[in-house]
Amino acid sequence: MGVLNIPNTLTVARILIIPVFITSIIYKHYNYSLYLFVIAALTDLFDGLFARITNQKTQLGTFLDPLADKFLLVTSFIVFTVYGWIPTWLTIIIISRDVIVITGWLIIYFTSGTAKVEPSIIGKATIWVQSLLIAYILININIPLVGGFTELFFILTACVTIISGLDYIYKGLKLTHAV
Repeated sequence: MGVLNIPNTLTVARILIIPVFITSIIYKHYNYSLYLFVIAALTDLFDGLFARITNQKTQLGTFLDPLADKFLLVTSFIVFTVYGWIPTWLTIIIISRDVIVITGWLIIYFTSGTAKVEPSIIGKATIWVQSLLIAYILININIPLVGGFTELFFILTACVTIISGLDYIYKGLKLTHAV
């Protein structure tokens, strides 16, 4: 099985979309930003689907897929915070959770040699809630919607992100027999 199968190609495409996506925001082509983000989200959906259906799961894909998600989301949250579309506190929560999860993974890897970490349901839900928030903001920029819902979306995203981080911390502690 080749490394550049369809699922991995879609993941690489998602990574390559990121600079174009950010450039479209910088140059205020928000409609293109929305289209690019939707395309990136669809590549995330389809790469996993193709990998399962065609049994084309690879170690590269297992590593690259969550990395592509993190690159897209963290970059989006940082840029959206700079533009004042997302509050700084939310971006700090999101980046802090990712740093804690990655640090925990590194500690587990170096102490036990275990590199395999299965994404949890709440972890996957976190990525989707964060992605939906980014999409919602892009839609709202292109077609102004009711603004009161945005604050609730920020709080929901923060809560799901924090719960996910705590879940990964608990699982990491359990894996290392600390609890």
